[in-house]
Amino acid sequence: MRKAELGFAGSALREQLVAAALRGEKTATAGLLVDYERDGEPLPDVGERLALVDNEGRDVAVLEITEVRVLPIADTDLQFALDEGEGFESVADWREAHDRFWRS
Repeated sequence: MRKAELGFAGSALREQLVAAALRGEKTATAGLLVDYERDGEPLPDVGERLALVDNEGRDVAVLEITEVRVLPIADTDLQFALDEGEGFESVADWREAHDRFWRS
């Protein structure tokens, strides 16, 4: 089973994102297509199950992929931003936070 890693290993962000997923608040996540291509990783498939990894590298949950969308960041909608479970109140907030993360 492939791993699902949220945020950077060992970071407070990963701890927060994993906790939100375990509480059922985080039901979506985003990644950059270029990262999948660079790493030679296939995109997840609908129905695929991934092991969610915590900061200690332990599998803490199994996530089932229910949808995969590839679209420009500008086309992200409010429902997706809300489903990420990170407290975003607008798509602009979502874009700003993700731009900061992806550039870090």
